[in-house]
Amino acid sequence: MLYEMIKDESYMKLMSKHIQELLLFLFEQEQNFGILCKIEHLTFEPDLPEHIRQEFRPMTLFFLAGYTFESARLDNDSLIFEAGFGEENIGSFVQVPLLSIMQVIVDETPIFVNLASPKETASNQPPQRENGIENSMASFLSNPENQKFIKE
Repeated sequence: MLYEMIKDESYMKLMSKHIQELLLFLFEQEQNFGILCKIEHLTFEPDLPEHIRQEFRPMTLFFLAGYTFESARLDNDSLIFEAGFGEENIGSFVQVPLLSIMQVIVDETPIFVNLASPKETASNQPPQRENGIENSMASFLSNPENQKFIKE
């Protein structure tokens, strides 16, 4: 029963909306946070060298603080931020589908746990959202300080 519920489209939409609203709240509060996410659904632009990609575990923690936090934005159903990787500090934009975020962590304490996960499409990419979070987005956009988190 639980497995069927967490794979249900309505449940996935609910979790996606909840994750987005929580992230918007953290951005509004200027609160640094970590995300524990499924690495298989993430994309890196530019792509990272294989020796760096091999170091990632299936569930990887990213901490958004400093420049990484400042570069973060929500775009459709994804969190996007820039980070440096490896000894070379190779810069890459990380795109994280919201449903790939399994936990949100503040001050070493999980404040959100997600049991849903993105559905796979034929191209092995997470699906795009249908309709969603316009009300919370409108509220978020009403504060001019939050414009930096939204892709033009």
